[in-house]
Amino acid sequence: MIVEEIDVAEQIGEVGRILLDVEKKRGILIHVLHQIQEDNGYLPEDVLRRLSKNLNISLSEIYSVASFYKMFHFKPRGKKIVKVCLGTACYVRGSKKVLSSLENKFNVKNGDTTEDLAMTLETVGCVGCCGLAPVATINEDVIGEIIGEKKLETLIRSIKED
Repeated sequence: MIVEEIDVAEQIGEVGRILLDVEKKRGILIHVLHQIQEDNGYLPEDVLRRLSKNLNISLSEIYSVASFYKMFHFKPRGKKIVKVCLGTACYVRGSKKVLSSLENKFNVKNGDTTEDLAMTLETVGCVGCCGLAPVATINEDVIGEIIGEKKLETLIRSIKED
């Protein structure tokens, strides 16, 4: 049996060609959003507006896609991304106190960035280091057993270092 290649757009006519073009544009959207965020550190509104025009995709659709994924950010982020684990093991061992201490020390709330863009403070459900609870990460570095003032001060110094 000979299998012939069938042009899908020919099969379904002009509407098919339009749909395929739209789907191609939507197909590259996430890749483009990644690139924009890599270039800017976040997704600036003016860039998203230009993207909307260039891809002929509504701005609301672009925001809908980007806001679905936790990895995309609409505000500038800090040089250091600090994540405090609030998973069960960490929570039971005092991670809420760690979070409160960092919020007070750096005058920033969970999910926000310091005014000088030095740090963004976030929480996560689990880092996967339950044996080291409570745990926080600074960018990709894991700091465990943040129990007591001495260890908390070590964490704070690590955040302040360039």
